[in-house]
Amino acid sequence: MDWIIGALCALVIAGAAYWKQSLSLSGAVAAVAMGTVYYGAGNLFWFGTLILFFVTSSVFSKLRGDRKAELEKSYAKSGRRDAGQVLANGGLGMLACILNVIWPSPAWGWFFIGSMAAVTADTWATEWGGLSKTPPRSVLSWRTVPPGTSGGVSALGSMAALIGAGIIGGAAWLLLSWTGETQAGTQDLIPITLWKWVVIGGVSGFSGAMADSVLGATVQKMYRCSVCGKVVEVEAHCGQTTVSDRGWSWMSNDAVNLISSAAAGLMAWGLGVILA
Repeated sequence: MDWIIGALCALVIAGAAYWKQSLSLSGAVAAVAMGTVYYGAGNLFWFGTLILFFVTSSVFSKLRGDRKAELEKSYAKSGRRDAGQVLANGGLGMLACILNVIWPSPAWGWFFIGSMAAVTADTWATEWGGLSKTPPRSVLSWRTVPPGTSGGVSALGSMAALIGAGIIGGAAWLLLSWTGETQAGTQDLIPITLWKWVVIGGVSGFSGAMADSVLGATVQKMYRCSVCGKVVEVEAHCGQTTVSDRGWSWMSNDAVNLISSAAAGLMAWGLGVILA
């Protein structure tokens, strides 16, 4: 029955996101499969956290869309996410959920919250940072860089990242307290207090978002537009094919998301061991 409930809920949410053009068709299919696993193999702790990330990120992507439209032309990830982007954001959490069924342990719950806090922080930073009235600065040199530059950070985006990550941590406490889940592995997470969950989510998620920026500024595969000269994440810009500029050939935006969220998950795991 849990698998059926998960599939129906995921279908409704993914269908609405596809209708609102927050997901492509492949993204919607991936979201349905992922949501089904999160609820069927997990419970509301896993599923609710995923939905919180997805809904808030989708809503924020629509804020002042006209102002962010030009910036999105430079991003590999846009307001309408495909299957690769969906899996890059929620795939590690789904793996943790499955592994918790096979080898029940609170460690998987901590890792899950850390990885979800990181992708939430990164997404919120991108969406809110795009609305900043002051230009971003390079996370490496702290020099002013053009809006949309990979590795650029702003005060508004950084604040949004920290808040988003902390909210994921707080939501973990709320979902566990509200449902009183007794699933093996997650029942050991219930006694952890609210402030500890906020610290676990906030610290690991914000760190993951910063790691994402560092990778974006150093090894992420980037291209240069032959028309406007801008360094972008996409293979086509200004209606023309871009040329390779820097970075490792395999280090796509999705790879950066996976690595940074994995690092955040491991950090949350460590924090959970220390604070529990």
